[in-house]
Amino acid sequence: MSELLQYNSVVEKLLAEHLNLGDGQKAKITYLRGEQIFKQGAFAPYIIYVVRGLVKVYLQTGYEKQINISLAKAGDFLAFASVFGESIHTYSAQAIKESEICMIEKESLKTALLNNPEFALQITSRNYRIESLLLETIKNLSYKQMRGKLASSLLYLSQKEFAGENVFEYLTRQDLADFASISTESAIKFLKEFEKEGIVSLNGKDIQLLEIEKLEQISKNG
Repeated sequence: MSELLQYNSVVEKLLAEHLNLGDGQKAKITYLRGEQIFKQGAFAPYIIYVVRGLVKVYLQTGYEKQINISLAKAGDFLAFASVFGESIHTYSAQAIKESEICMIEKESLKTALLNNPEFALQITSRNYRIESLLLETIKNLSYKQMRGKLASSLLYLSQKEFAGENVFEYLTRQDLADFASISTESAIKFLKEFEKEGIVSLNGKDIQLLEIEKLEQISKNG
């Protein structure tokens, strides 16, 4: 069993054992592709646990402008900061494929974490990933040229943690541009350049990385 499947199994077991709550304290909801799960700035009454699916996590930076931070998948928690007293959502989340979400009352999860230190450490470690991605986003915005930004985004979206998911099937070119913090036109232009250089293969929305090392070099040099 993979590390991810083991983690998900542990989470599901603990949710069942320690969160035997009434309907007012937890709920499972299925969101269709494109549906908003929560909005930046809205009240955050629940912790969100992704049971299955893919969820786009992004910052709204202006009218119809956004920066995509990450993709949450099965086993990930969202709005986790509300456990520590954050009362509003600091980012937005949208299902990019049909996704099942468990909404957990924050005090109940906090109690479960306090009673299970090892579980708490696992969750804290995984949620540190979001902070790391925020730092990478800032670095992309501040230091990298557009080719480097796009290369970084392609590498992130092709990580082994998304194995089994054809992530690009669910992402528009606008989505990809928002992950790279560049315009859609620039994303399309540089994708075509990467294709001509034999770094990627394009087939409709699908993108296959052919030369990982070259892409890593472009990302590193920015």
